[in-house]
Amino acid sequence: MKVAPVMAALAERDNVSQVLVHTGQHYDANMSRVFIEELGLPTPNVNLEVGSGSHAVQTAQIMMRFEEVVLAQRPDLVLVYGDVNSTVAAALVCAKLRVPSGHVEAGLRSFDRTMPEEVNRLLTDQIADILFTPSADGDRNLLREGIAPEKIHLVGNVMIDTLVRLLPAAAIRSFNRDLKVSRKSYGLITLHRPSNVDDPITLRSIMEVLMEVSKDLPLLFPVHPRTRAKIEDFGLSVPNNARMQLLEPLGYLDFLRLQMAAGVVVTDSGGIQEETTYLGVPCLTVRENTERPITVEMGTNILVGQDMQRLREELGLILNGGAKLGQIPPLWDGRAGERIAAILADGGF
Repeated sequence: MKVAPVMAALAERDNVSQVLVHTGQHYDANMSRVFIEELGLPTPNVNLEVGSGSHAVQTAQIMMRFEEVVLAQRPDLVLVYGDVNSTVAAALVCAKLRVPSGHVEAGLRSFDRTMPEEVNRLLTDQIADILFTPSADGDRNLLREGIAPEKIHLVGNVMIDTLVRLLPAAAIRSFNRDLKVSRKSYGLITLHRPSNVDDPITLRSIMEVLMEVSKDLPLLFPVHPRTRAKIEDFGLSVPNNARMQLLEPLGYLDFLRLQMAAGVVVTDSGGIQEETTYLGVPCLTVRENTERPITVEMGTNILVGQDMQRLREELGLILNGGAKLGQIPPLWDGRAGERIAAILADGGF
């Protein structure tokens, strides 16, 4: 979702050639294929095929394999995206080889270093040469951390570029008849973060609230493989019926179709906080903090933490017509990729 708009914008430049590297960190072959096809991305030039592993093993494997690619390709610039292990691993390789790197989606902070993603964000931003931020809070965070102002470029949100481009295609997709729901008549659930799904007591509490709410509001729950495994490991009894429908993971267009027509989204995903804010869909985030505070300050997002009573109350308010209203943040206009391409073409590194 993040690389597609930047690649498309750079492809319009006559003096730019690109090599797309898939690290294989997100290694489900079918899901990778679906996303690449739906986003209109070219087949990756290189797939490092790293797969799963501990944070240390995965990061080390990416570094070793990506170093070979950089030495063979000798790029003028490497762009890294987001906050996953691939992000910091590739940035470290570039720093050691003295190859310029740019970080797309820089400056986001949850201020919670227990999150692996926060460590990845902090380290990447310290060693990257050019930093593309999605919102003004990102600029402020980077300046406070001592980043030189000339490295920082506020460009907007590349995730929203992809959403804007694919909204028409998502809007004409029909609901699966088996779902038996209509527009704004259901809630959409996504849960995958270790803090929510790796502890049996926490996961049980969340599922109990959702099952209770499903009596008043049908819920669609595309279950992440990690979450499904934990539900089974913990022996949790989660019904799969008309009120609580457990779905297989969805491609981007199918999920966007469900998201744009949902009455509420309950999530622990960073990207979904952004998408619901753009779509004007109420969002309840089951996390104690967020690296995307603008979705709370300006958007439709509310942090409920792991306070299940708060989750019940906020869902009740939404069911009774008291949903939080929000607005779209500045520069979330579908042109962030174009701004990045223009900066790079003008010698911005």
